[in-house]
Amino acid sequence: MAKPLIHLVAGARPNFMKTAPLVRALQADGRLDFQIVHTGQHFDRDMNEVFFEELGIPQPDVRLGCGGGSHAEQTGKIMQAYEQLIATAKPACCLVVGDVNSTLACAIVAKKAGVPVAHVEAGLRSGDLSMPEEINRLVTDAITDWFFVTEPAGLAHLQREGKPMDAVFDVGHVMVDNVLFQADKLRTMDTSGLETDAFKKAHPRYVAVTLHRPSNVDGEANLRRVAGVLRRVAEHLPIAFAVHPRTRKNLEAAGIDLGPNVTLMGPQPYMSFLHLWKDAALVLSDSGGLQEETTALGVPCVTMRDNTERPVTVDEGSYVLAGTDPDTVVAACLDASQNGGKRGRRPALWDGRAAERIVHLLAPRLHA
Repeated sequence: MAKPLIHLVAGARPNFMKTAPLVRALQADGRLDFQIVHTGQHFDRDMNEVFFEELGIPQPDVRLGCGGGSHAEQTGKIMQAYEQLIATAKPACCLVVGDVNSTLACAIVAKKAGVPVAHVEAGLRSGDLSMPEEINRLVTDAITDWFFVTEPAGLAHLQREGKPMDAVFDVGHVMVDNVLFQADKLRTMDTSGLETDAFKKAHPRYVAVTLHRPSNVDGEANLRRVAGVLRRVAEHLPIAFAVHPRTRKNLEAAGIDLGPNVTLMGPQPYMSFLHLWKDAALVLSDSGGLQEETTALGVPCVTMRDNTERPVTVDEGSYVLAGTDPDTVVAACLDASQNGGKRGRRPALWDGRAAERIVHLLAPRLHA
């Protein structure tokens, strides 16, 4: 008798970080078949065989090739392509992760085709409807059948929104599963070939930076504000800045020089960047995922944002929500780098076994 088939949908690099633990858990459990469906939302030339080997998962079974275009164009292309796939593959469940356009598009198609939707990282809310991700979260959760939640705030949001609580499960966080797995691999591997290794060897203490949100890096005024913060922080500690291509282009167009103490790097493969930030005196970012990963490893993290959909990282973790005022951000960075920063603790169930819990809950519901 054939095993029930799950589609694991991923469209961007962070999705694959969250999918990897699910693949390992499904392989270990054995009751369910799965296909990795890569929508192509983010086309990344570095997302080749080595990337998937790095994560310990096989290459995608299906590549929909739907990159590029506006949010609407991209979502529409993914919906059309996934509709054709779901009609022939006939999965028993569509499992989506996170809050990208692929999450929304495939959830809608699956639901209209009568295929149950499981949402991993359900219930997160920033309250900021100007964020495309917030729209994706709200709409996806409106049609989800099984909600897998990472933190108490997610439970509270879903309960307030009237979701059936017997379909809501607090399981921990697959992103934490992944970072713990990869950090363990780093302890035993030769890191000399990683791009970030030379910087680490040359700088015993440093700040790791990644910034990508339009509110920080699009528009010359925003970029000059951020540049001022980086220059001031770099007076105290050297900075390694993994620069998004769009950000680099904007810096060059505006003629902004970040100074000699800021080393600009290209976008880093997962292991190379983890190798850098896990030993940093401080991480300065606007990434949602890094809030959680730094909390998991106890690394101080200051974020240039005015809101967060992951409040447990503030309440319990090593994360400081600094806002976007330059003086406030610099003060938070200097406090972290000079005084050891906010260490916090790893939240409950962030123990590396979230994916196991998800598979254990899904299998009987799919009659496996």
